[in-house]
Amino acid sequence: RYAGLAAGEQTNADGPVRVAGRIHGVRRSGKGLVFFDLKGDGARMQLMCDKKHFEGEWQQLDTLIKRGDIVGASGTPARNQRGELCVIPSHVELLAPCVRLLPKEHFGLKDPDARFRNRHVDLLANVRVRQIFEGRSAVVRAIREYLDARSFLEVETPVLAAKASGAAARPFSTHHNSLDAKLHMRVAPELYLKRLVVGGLDRVYELGKCFRNEGVDATHNPEFTSVEVYQAYADYKDMMLLTQDLLAHVAHRVLGS
Repeated sequence: RYAGLAAGEQTNADGPVRVAGRIHGVRRSGKGLVFFDLKGDGARMQLMCDKKHFEGEWQQLDTLIKRGDIVGASGTPARNQRGELCVIPSHVELLAPCVRLLPKEHFGLKDPDARFRNRHVDLLANVRVRQIFEGRSAVVRAIREYLDARSFLEVETPVLAAKASGAAARPFSTHHNSLDAKLHMRVAPELYLKRLVVGGLDRVYELGKCFRNEGVDATHNPEFTSVEVYQAYADYKDMMLLTQDLLAHVAHRVLGS
């Protein structure tokens, strides 16, 4: 939309624009110029607050708003001297103050214990973490796309069952109050899926959570996501070829090669 703007140029042809996001950086240049680095939904842009164009209370803008706050702004789209798209705001509104300072982007959040106990802070401080979340979503979407295109039917099987089956693993157990019965969280959906094949659903798969009450290390988690695929009239060689093709499809979709 604003690809034609040159460095240092601004336009008001389409009227003012409105943006919102969290402030990740604040820089001041003299008494009449403040730069806010704004981030939201994976995108980043700059608010170039010039006292000459600002119609609100400048003193409040200069002293009240800080790094970590969520703000909304309206103003004129422009490009700064480095050619980056920015907004020269006439109004800036504090939407939600940040009561605890964020880790600085340059240093990030390094402590593993603090990262895993505070995933929201980890997401804010480390760009790589968001890329991992987006990559996982793309992998799941590509798996479904591949299997759906080959007439596999996605199903959901019970997570709670009277008997834990499908794998040699220790289950998590709980008590169902209404039934007064002991139930187990599934360790694998295998037997339910095989029953569906017996019932006439020739191609089925499930992509869902499994739970195993066993050891924990860097590569094993008590709660994990698995995909199980079953096809009638196919043997292990057919499933090997399907798995290879599936992995190639996912790699191409997610990585582009």
